[in-house]
Amino acid sequence: MAKDSAKRSVISAMSLYMALLIVCPGCERAKEAKEQKREFEIDQVQQRGPVTVHVRVDKDKLTIAGTLLLELEATIEPEYELRMPKVNEVLENFGIVDWDNPGDRLGENNNIVKTRRYRLEPFLSGNYELPAFAFEFYDVNDVNNIHELATEPIEVEVTSLLGEQRAVLDINAIEDIESVLEMPQEATLWRLWVLAGTAVVSATAGWLYLRRKQAEELIRIFKSAHEIAYERLRILVKDDLIKAGRIKEFYERISNILRHYIEHRFDLRAPERTTEESLVELQFTDVLSESDKQSLSEFLKHCDLVKFAKYSPTAKQIQRTFDLVKEFIEKTRSDDRKIDVTDKERSEEPVEAGSL
Repeated sequence: MAKDSAKRSVISAMSLYMALLIVCPGCERAKEAKEQKREFEIDQVQQRGPVTVHVRVDKDKLTIAGTLLLELEATIEPEYELRMPKVNEVLENFGIVDWDNPGDRLGENNNIVKTRRYRLEPFLSGNYELPAFAFEFYDVNDVNNIHELATEPIEVEVTSLLGEQRAVLDINAIEDIESVLEMPQEATLWRLWVLAGTAVVSATAGWLYLRRKQAEELIRIFKSAHEIAYERLRILVKDDLIKAGRIKEFYERISNILRHYIEHRFDLRAPERTTEESLVELQFTDVLSESDKQSLSEFLKHCDLVKFAKYSPTAKQIQRTFDLVKEFIEKTRSDDRKIDVTDKERSEEPVEAGSL
């Protein structure tokens, strides 16, 4: 009988454990949704084909001295590529004082989730709209057929610092002046008004110019080493050099991709060194494991054979070379160190990171 009681206790404990496993993920999702709802007053959702977009704003009313948090989140199926909107090119009544790119993450069903956050400040008080944002996407097997998902504008009210008391203050000020001062010369009064108006217009124009310039200067784009490397690998695949018979160029470019990744990730000056110099430095560094050092050594020697000894690699060796680079990047990737790519991003069309 004691055995039966112990058996029932074990079964009850296991049932409780399984119930917790089922319920807890739902609790976590509910908690995340609740926290997100508390952070953003507006959450506009739109969907087209393989893309679902959220445009979130933390408030729809603020003072001219306040700021607005804008979040763009897009979920794309793995068979598609997505380009996020260039927010700074479509904003008119707001400036960007700060922004953040948390990096891509995997969602449900292996979908890619991209998020961008922007801290905005208004230029003047009044009623304005955050403009429509255009998300472009295309099938990876049909890169010439680009689709677009455009969001709806969001109305935002920017209030004066004086608020509702402004009209009362203006009236009192005018009454006080009229009861004390007399202006016998209308021409003098007119000239004073013209001078005051000119000064206000000039000051406002100068203030707007400085704020716009400051907002532009604050926008800097930072990416991790693996994001940069993945973008370059994707471009390399798209160029299809192997099919064109440009084997040597393929090896030169993939070698440069890995060398620059090592420089960005581990602060080793790989692009500036010969293979021999790089191999010597690898032997004395402690930032890589012995297996990683061995893989890199074989890779660099193999690339040199193709580039300088007119060695013709097999299709299997070419594929292995590409896989080795990708596996090394995936194994050593980190978000601890970001690279400033602002100038490159402004001069070239950005290639969004996704699955390779």
